Amino acid sequence: MQYNTNMKVGDFMVVGIVGGGASGMSAAITAAQELDNQIILFERQARVGKKLAATGNGRCNLSNIHACERGYHGMDVSFSQSALSCYPPDETLSWFGSLGLFTVTEDSGKVYPYSDQANSVVDVLRFALDKPNIQLRTGFEVTKIKKHQDGFLIKNSEESVYCDKLIVAAGGLAGTKLGGTMAGYNLLRSLGHQVTKLRPSLVQLKSRWHGVSGLKGVRAACTARIIHDGKQIACSTGELQFTEYGLSGPVIFEISRDACQEKGEWSCVLDFLPNHSEEQLYTELSKRRSTALSADELLTGILHNRLGRVLVQTAGIAFSTPISQLSDEALRGVCGMVKGLDVAITEPLGMDSAQVTAGGICTDEFDPQTLESRLVPGLFACGEVLDVDGDCGGYNLQWAWSSGRLAGYNAGRN
Repeated sequence: MQYNTNMKVGDFMVVGIVGGGASGMSAAITAAQELDNQIILFERQARVGKKLAATGNGRCNLSNIHACERGYHGMDVSFSQSALSCYPPDETLSWFGSLGLFTVTEDSGKVYPYSDQANSVVDVLRFALDKPNIQLRTGFEVTKIKKHQDGFLIKNSEESVYCDKLIVAAGGLAGTKLGGTMAGYNLLRSLGHQVTKLRPSLVQLKSRWHGVSGLKGVRAACTARIIHDGKQIACSTGELQFTEYGLSGPVIFEISRDACQEKGEWSCVLDFLPNHSEEQLYTELSKRRSTALSADELLTGILHNRLGRVLVQTAGIAFSTPISQLSDEALRGVCGMVKGLDVAITEPLGMDSAQVTAGGICTDEFDPQTLESRLVPGLFACGEVLDVDGDCGGYNLQWAWSSGRLAGYNAGRN
């Protein structure tokens, strides 16, 4: 279908959408419900939903039934409220059900496709996009947007396409190997919008603690606290995973957003027995003095064996020392390691490794009720390109569906 670049064609309205990710696809499907609309979805990659297909290690944690305003961050923490109120998690599950997706909700509130395959989510969206009034333009990298009369010209290196309304859903910078890019920010900036500081979120943290490399692959439940110059910045409880370079796992993703963003001393304090007091642990370890075991077995049955040995070693105790010869002070030292291991952190991994971008287009330049620009009438934005990022566990995809559908609904109203 070809469109005249100088004027609106016919009696229908053309809605252009830049970005074929989660928010862009949901915007397109919603805008197309007005059958008189013609929707053009521009995606620079060869297919839509590439990044979505890789989320959750290929499982796709597509929502969380507990998702609400307090699970989101940005300069204006209340900005997400309108979209989430219009399209809350339960309505999102109904919507996906109407598209043919079966889902399962875990006790934690996380929602996954019943197939446990992210491709199932991508496929039902792809099927929903297969409508006469939706045109997919894959391999179309938008290089410039120009305000044109009452609409917009969408340009790549070879052509210009006219649309009456425009939704920018180009995603964020995170996950650059899967398609994360600055394009959305740059396009909106060219139309007068401002961008806040961008930084990785839901990301692993690097550490200079000597013990991390020896614990590579070890997982442990813990409470993790981010400390900056003696002040607690963030705290969460969940699963930790050690890597060759530092700390990972859901508990770290949850608190990584603001880590190492300022100068000073940064550390992550780990409590590996958050449901037990230090005194309870000391009492248990004291009982082990009656055994013939050596100190390398001191925490056996309590923690992962490798983790237990590293904590004993970090407390300054030789493995060959009989537990029966350990002093009260030595046992207290080990208890201190278990209940408050202080791991120096240096920086988050980069945008390549991040699951989401913290920061984005300033939300005070958009109407939260409609997601229309306050600066450029007819221009909308949704998803990660805006300064909204959510907690770990399905919050960010829920924002993508809610904001995409809100933008699509309002852009599609004639």
